[in-house]
Amino acid sequence: MLRNHFRFIAYLILVIGVSSSRAGAHEDFFKAVVNDDASTVMTLMVRGFDPNALDEKGQNPLYLSQREAAFKVAETLMSHPQLRIDRPNAAGETPLMMAALRGHLPWMVRLLDKGARIEGAVGGQGGEGSDPRGWTPLHYAASAPDAKAVELLLARGARADARSPNGTTPLMMAAQYGPEAAVDLLLKRGADARLRNDLDLGAADFAGRAKRESLAARLAAAAR
Repeated sequence: MLRNHFRFIAYLILVIGVSSSRAGAHEDFFKAVVNDDASTVMTLMVRGFDPNALDEKGQNPLYLSQREAAFKVAETLMSHPQLRIDRPNAAGETPLMMAALRGHLPWMVRLLDKGARIEGAVGGQGGEGSDPRGWTPLHYAASAPDAKAVELLLARGARADARSPNGTTPLMMAAQYGPEAAVDLLLKRGADARLRNDLDLGAADFAGRAKRESLAARLAAAAR
């Protein structure tokens, strides 16, 4: 009986020790990602850490590398054969979406060349899959501070009138958040200014909400 008791205690110590080690590795890994510490990231991946793991906020390493401009870490992650290039975070956002939002053109090209999805919704809760409606990298690019990300995605075949879950288009996003050059690029590629989302708002309304009156007038005219 006493022997079994000691065995149980030894088992608990082993389990707790392993759990603590894993918890520490998890914390160290994501801290290294944010700090662009590629050496630590590589060391932990060699030891078996999953490059597709999510942190406590549901963010994955490649997404974080684009958000934090941690490009040495991004390079290291891209070398891992099991990396899932379209691994979404808990909100359904992919690394390409964040690269587009941040305007990281070289990394957008790298991700696209490696097979990152340019179309199709990515489901939330960590799920992946195509859907006729859903946020796309072009929606994120349309919200970026310059139009280069929009230009790149359109050149790679992104649909100008992709619809978000509530029917919002990249043109609507550009009208409120992006530069007018992005609006012009989308219109040139056939974006329809007449489209309205599920809240009955069009691109002109989005521009009006941002107090971009001249742009709102131009989009209203394009919608006639």
